[in-house]
Amino acid sequence: MTGYLCLENGSIFKGEVMMDEEDPVQGEIVFFTGMTGYQEVLTDPSYKDQIVVFTYPLIGQYGVNEDDFESGQPQVKGVIMLGSADLFSHYQAASSLKDYLQKWKIPFMTGVDTRQVVKEIRHEGSQNACISYTDVLPEKEALTGQIEKVAASGICQLGNGSKHIAVIDFGVKKSIVSCLLEMDCLVTVIPYHQLAQLDQMNIDGLVLSNGPGDPKEMMSFLPQLKEKILQMPTLGICLGHQLIALALGGETNRLLFGHRGANHPVMDNETGEVFITSQNHNYVVNQASLIGTGLEPRFMNVNDGSVEGLQHNSKPILSVQFHPEARPGPEDASWIFQQFYQSIKQPGREKMYA
Repeated sequence: MTGYLCLENGSIFKGEVMMDEEDPVQGEIVFFTGMTGYQEVLTDPSYKDQIVVFTYPLIGQYGVNEDDFESGQPQVKGVIMLGSADLFSHYQAASSLKDYLQKWKIPFMTGVDTRQVVKEIRHEGSQNACISYTDVLPEKEALTGQIEKVAASGICQLGNGSKHIAVIDFGVKKSIVSCLLEMDCLVTVIPYHQLAQLDQMNIDGLVLSNGPGDPKEMMSFLPQLKEKILQMPTLGICLGHQLIALALGGETNRLLFGHRGANHPVMDNETGEVFITSQNHNYVVNQASLIGTGLEPRFMNVNDGSVEGLQHNSKPILSVQFHPEARPGPEDASWIFQQFYQSIKQPGREKMYA
């Protein structure tokens, strides 16, 4: 049936809509530039309550398999595409993209001029939008509380490696945990609201996970986070990177339309090397706010000069704005996990905290 994508700024786009709801479905509209990786995007908790516009003109060619989910269900509020393949071809595929979205009652639209939608987002910024059968504008309300919707309710322990890593869950992707398990680690995933449980565990290292929304929603947890990250080797990924900066006295700002895609160039200030990264975020660390925090910019975005990662000048603390687990995306930055692991194995690290 004919449907409408309506943006908060008043722009309206027509297409073919598939949705069970009679009422409009509202979320924050963002766009993803990757040619592949739609399955990982749809199930990434960092996309909670967002309507995702896929910029590549044909989505769904290789279907949906049972292995590449980043969580147990789709996290997006809706999907916008120019075209979605009815026929798919891949030896692992279990269903089409359309069938998968319909199974989970995720509304989607095809036949939409996604190029023009992206131009609107780039000019006006990320904003609320709604998918509906009528041309009704979305309500102008801020989306909040996404982190508590996607974080686990209880502690989970995986693997049996020689090093014990605690992952603080703000909406962790499955592939982050998988990368840690592949490095001979025992991994304990702890919901952010159960941080106090760390005191009862013998931990070798700490990972602050990715997650959706504004990092400043976690302000009440920053004192606890600061205490923990100054005690042991720590890696922050995406939202976790922003929380490290906030916990140690830095600031974060909102980007106009964020970084989302599998083709963002990042430079390592330590080596001068440039590599391609996968990203998904609306907020960035304010570089000027890092003075006096002990944190220094380690990685920078080649396109816009924004901070892409931090390193502490005396503690084994490393953070990255991009996704080193590369699901979806290139594997150029997978070595970040190895550098974190080496900081855990470093002899005599206990003396660093005397």
